[in-house]
Amino acid sequence: EVLTEYNLSQNYPNPFNPTTTIRFSLPQRSHVTLKVFDVLGREVATLVEGELNPGEHSVVFNAQNLPSGVYSTCLQAGSFVQQRKMVIIR
Repeated sequence: EVLTEYNLSQNYPNPFNPTTTIRFSLPQRSHVTLKVFDVLGREVATLVEGELNPGEHSVVFNAQNLPSGVYSTCLQAGSFVQQRKMVIIR
């Protein structure tokens, strides 16, 4: 299967405690940044920073040091940007 578009999937499980899996797909080799932000827009984690090959990718995010609340995952790949909300429940 040839991927034709960038996509950031909803993390699973969501809500989660303390780990969740974040999946994303790339149609071509891209410089990728995957970050997590809190509800005030402060960066709390960088999960991916660098060149990745096309295809499906997944990252496990461990939020054991973060308080309960709503966070957003932001995928940036080239000019593509997508965000998803996720919830940590303690």
